[in-house]
Amino acid sequence: MRVLTLNPGSSSLKSSLVVDGSPVGWAAMSLDDVRDAAEQALGRWSTVDVVAIRFVHGGSRTGPVRLTPGVVDALERLNPFAPLHQPQSVCLAREVFRLRPGLPVLASFDTAFHSHLPEEASRYALPREWTSQGRLRRYGFHGLSCRHAARRVTELLDAGNPEFLCCHLGAGVSVTAVRAGRSVDTSMGFTPLEGPAMATRSGSVDPGLVLHVMRTAPMSVEEMEDTLYHRSGLAGMSGTNGDLRAVLAREATGNPDAASAVAVYLHRIRREIGAMAVSLDRIDAVVFTGGVTEHQPELIARLAGGLGVLGISVDPARCLGDGDRLISPDDAPVAVFAMETGEDVELARDAESVLSVEHV
Repeated sequence: MRVLTLNPGSSSLKSSLVVDGSPVGWAAMSLDDVRDAAEQALGRWSTVDVVAIRFVHGGSRTGPVRLTPGVVDALERLNPFAPLHQPQSVCLAREVFRLRPGLPVLASFDTAFHSHLPEEASRYALPREWTSQGRLRRYGFHGLSCRHAARRVTELLDAGNPEFLCCHLGAGVSVTAVRAGRSVDTSMGFTPLEGPAMATRSGSVDPGLVLHVMRTAPMSVEEMEDTLYHRSGLAGMSGTNGDLRAVLAREATGNPDAASAVAVYLHRIRREIGAMAVSLDRIDAVVFTGGVTEHQPELIARLAGGLGVLGISVDPARCLGDGDRLISPDDAPVAVFAMETGEDVELARDAESVLSVEHV
């Protein structure tokens, strides 16, 4: 089966052709014009059996679905909960409908991997009348990346049910504890704002601080949302656009704001790794994945340098390799891997699964 996968970020689209489970082509394009991006992707690989689109938020959906205009309308109502990504996925789906009517379009959801979080990990300490309907809860994100990591860790460790931590480090950052192939705790919550500091997102902030600023600035809800999603994190701390390359370049010149930003960034990731560790019975492995892992391997070595208390260490030389690989020393008590996100493979697997059921 030939599957065209569309994986939108906040400003760019990663597209891939996956044939019978194996990626055979990849391209990235700007999302400044969603219509143009969809046309480019479909034009690049015109002969496909199905299009699979990554949606960050699926609400209560626990698995992939075939998209219809009505389903897309429902997913659009989730835009406020993932404003950097969800609108892009919605627009892409509608463009594929318009450009290639009759072509099956499937959606896979990052939230689905976390849909069976135990109550103690999914529930907020809020009034029961707020949470009784099960909507105001921790959803978790980066699920496709975590699911791929779970599959690969099982293969690489040759173990049936490894317990491990998946650290997705990209523009968004999350840490997830995985047991028996399922998420049992994760750092992102109701929205992709919760957790460590990110490229432009604040990560977790004392809600009392937010209330204080909104009262005293004063700020509207829209202004606060823009600040937390677009003008915080590495960008806000360093005065850059939040791209780690720019922040690290400034740090290298001795810029104190950049140095502080990197220190906060690394500290908050380490803190979430420690928090997620206590949700497991043991740590068989740690997986680092995402764009930072791929493009900033030296930073992974710096990050792991503060995790010795958990038995986590890496060999800096191994961090510089390519592909899915072991980066911890041979005698380390915890296996540490650097991996590709594999989201395109997971999207294709979901598409094939849904279509095979439909054809039974």
